Amino acid sequence: MLTDAQCRYAICPTDKNRKRVADAGGLYLEVSPAGSKRWFWKTYADGKEGRMALGSYPAVTRTAARKARDAAKLQKSQGIDPVNARQLEKLKASAMNCSASVLATKSPSSRRSSTAPWRLPPIT
Repeated sequence: MLTDAQCRYAICPTDKNRKRVADAGGLYLEVSPAGSKRWFWKTYADGKEGRMALGSYPAVTRTAARKARDAAKLQKSQGIDPVNARQLEKLKASAMNCSASVLATKSPSSRRSSTAPWRLPPIT
C-alpha cells in the first residue's frame, strides 16, 4: 500500500509516457512526465482491462481514492457498471442544468416588442 510520501514524491521517467504506482485492490496512481498525478481503479469486464478515473492527486487524497474505489467495487458487486453509472449521472445533471436554464429564460412572446431593432418599420 502506498504511503503519502510515496504519492508526493512519485515521478515519471522522461522516456516513458506514464508511470503507474500500485496501491491495493486495483487502485493505482498514474504519474505523467509533466508531473500530473491521477488516481485510477483497474477493472476487468469480459476479459478486458478497463479503468475508472477517481480524481487528481493531491485534490483527491489516498483515503478518498480508496473510499471511491470501495464504492465502485460495491456497485460492481451489485451488478452495476460504475463507469456507466457515472456517465449516466453526468448526463442527468447536464440535462437538468439545460432544462433549468431554458425555463429561466423569458418566453419568446415576452421578448418581442414593437421597438425591437430586428423588426422592420411598417411600410406606409
